[in-house]
Amino acid sequence: MAQLVISLGQMDVVLGKPEVNLAQVQRLAAEASRQGADVLVLPELWSTGYDLDRASDYATAVTDGIFAEMANLAKAYGIHLVGSCLSLLGEGEYGNTAVLLDPDGELMGAYSKVHLFQLMDEHKYLTPGNCRSLVSAPWGKSGLAICYDLRFPELFRAYALDGANIVFLPAEWPYPRLAHWQTLLRARAIENQMVVVACNRVGTTDGTSFFGHSCIIDPWGEIVVEAGDTPALLTVAVDLAKVAEIRAQIPVFADRNPAVYVSE
Repeated sequence: MAQLVISLGQMDVVLGKPEVNLAQVQRLAAEASRQGADVLVLPELWSTGYDLDRASDYATAVTDGIFAEMANLAKAYGIHLVGSCLSLLGEGEYGNTAVLLDPDGELMGAYSKVHLFQLMDEHKYLTPGNCRSLVSAPWGKSGLAICYDLRFPELFRAYALDGANIVFLPAEWPYPRLAHWQTLLRARAIENQMVVVACNRVGTTDGTSFFGHSCIIDPWGEIVVEAGDTPALLTVAVDLAKVAEIRAQIPVFADRNPAVYVSE
């Protein structure tokens, strides 16, 4: 599958209102399916927002609760779904977990955010994940990451070395760091010669405003599509064949010298 049709479901997440947010996602999934999308990508914590002090009320296993609702939508509309919600990692342990579901509603992969963002108090309420998640999808190997992970190039390089040609990144990235968002997304795509698909939320919660600008970056660092700062559904075809072409053109992986990178 060289051509992958991706929809970015940029939405205003209503804090602590899963039923309201689920209704928004149902409409996005229906329209993405109508537009012929293979994958719909949603923002980080799309069902609840950062209502973290109530994590115990929302968190479930990745096959239950809101994740099961996602699976139902994937099956109903025959589309792959990506997005993160609060999950139950263990007794009294809650994660910010992204899933990739197939059009039959089956779980293809799950990733719990490894790097917790202290500025949004994630470290006070959540347990970090301890591994990356590489998914074998019909279009090739795919990595999952979440928001703040974007600042850690090691994760994306590990995915690239694992053979990933694309990484999906749900996010709630706020003002005033728009330049950081745009620069880091392009850097991760360029340095790893991969497609980076990032879906950010919009709107304001408790005085924090989120700027959207969901986008897809190709392995040359070019912007395939980019949203503005209001709710939107963007659907575009991505040429994944470019990954192999650009990796052959500039062989950065063959030219790596890992022995130099290890700190004493």
